[in-house]
Amino acid sequence: MVTLETPRLILRRWREEDVAPMAAVNADPEVMRWIRDGSVRDEQQTRDRVQAWESEWESQGFGLFAVEIRSTGELAGFTGPSVPNFLPEVLPAVEVGWRLGRSHWGKGLATEAAAAAVRFGFEERGLERIVSITQVCNGASERIMTKLGMRPVRETVNPTCGRRVRVFELRSDQYVTTTR
Repeated sequence: MVTLETPRLILRRWREEDVAPMAAVNADPEVMRWIRDGSVRDEQQTRDRVQAWESEWESQGFGLFAVEIRSTGELAGFTGPSVPNFLPEVLPAVEVGWRLGRSHWGKGLATEAAAAAVRFGFEERGLERIVSITQVCNGASERIMTKLGMRPVRETVNPTCGRRVRVFELRSDQYVTTTR
C-alpha cells in the first residue's frame, strides 16, 4: 500500500469510511462548478467512483489518493495520477488532478498534495509526462498547475460535457530541472 506524507497531509489509499466525507465534497455545487458539466454527485455515485479509483490502482499501479489532514485525520478530498480517458486526444497520458472540500481551499493544500502526487508519478512510477486538465476560466486550478511547473500546451473541448478545457503539461526532464 502506497502512502505519501507531506508536512500537513497524508495521501493514502481509500477506505470505506472515506465515502461519506467524499460524498459531502462531491455534493457541494461550488466544489463541482468546474468538474465536467458542474453536476453534483450523490453518495452512491461517489462510492462507485472510489471503487473505480481503487481498481485503477490495481490495474495501473497508481491512482487517486485520499487526502487526509495529518493533524485531525479528516478527509479533505483527493489528488493523484490517473488516466484521462475522458479526453482521448491527449492519450497516452497520465493526469494529476485534485478535488478538495471548500473548507480546505486557500491554504495551499491542493498544491502541497498535487506536488507530492507529481513527485510520486515521476520518481516512483517513472512517468515521462504528466498532464493536468482544467476548464477554461478556472484560474485557481491554473495557478496550482503553474506552481507545479506545468505549462499550457493546448486548448480543446471536453467531449463528455462540451466545455472548453486547457491541458497543461510537465515532462520528466523539466521536472528534474525545476526540483534542483
